[in-house]
Amino acid sequence: MELKLLKKPKNPTLIVGFPGFGLVGTISTEFLIDHLDTEQIGRLTANDMPAIVAIHENKVVDPLGIFYNKKHNIVILHAISAVAGIEWKLAESIVKIVNELGVKEIISLEGVGSAEGTASKKTRVFYYTKSDVKRKLLDKLGIEPLKEGIIMGVTGALLLRIEKRPVSCFFAETETNMPDSKAAAKIIESLDKYMSLKVDTKPLLEQATKFEDKLRGIMSKSKAAEEMSEAKKLSYVG
Repeated sequence: MELKLLKKPKNPTLIVGFPGFGLVGTISTEFLIDHLDTEQIGRLTANDMPAIVAIHENKVVDPLGIFYNKKHNIVILHAISAVAGIEWKLAESIVKIVNELGVKEIISLEGVGSAEGTASKKTRVFYYTKSDVKRKLLDKLGIEPLKEGIIMGVTGALLLRIEKRPVSCFFAETETNMPDSKAAAKIIESLDKYMSLKVDTKPLLEQATKFEDKLRGIMSKSKAAEEMSEAKKLSYVG
């Protein structure tokens, strides 16, 4: 996996979000990129990722784009491509970003499956961190700790790979594998409390729904392209 950085801000907070339950991580980072004043400063590429690119508003959308907000000194890693099978490689690349930029904290945003009917009543947000300092702050903010559970994917790899920097994980409950803008909105609200971003939460759900429609379109087209590519392979064999 190759890392390309056009700029190298010093000691930022790194926020990452990957497709998973409800696409919560992807929708949340998409909202941050659009809501905050950000610029793209890099990308991650890998030969073992599907050779598919999305076009949105006449622009190429990188499967793994890296963005920067100067005001809050935040670097955002935004993923719209499935990362199954490359989780360890991606975690190693994130470690490289952490070391090159001197990242002070890594924040991972994800959706987590909930019991049927639970999320529809009240979408809860949980946190997990190894840092006692961060734990006290999150408890003070009224965010529930994740006491029992299994953390998989890139976030799980990061918790095993990164030891010298705090890793804080936010999980929003969701009942669906389809884009869940409500869960994404809840996770942004919790992140706003934690980082004092002063996000205007009133239009948050409406904006998140727009992102949901956008991402649903991008990812459905990507899936169709993958199926078409697979069909071509089978036709060669047959």
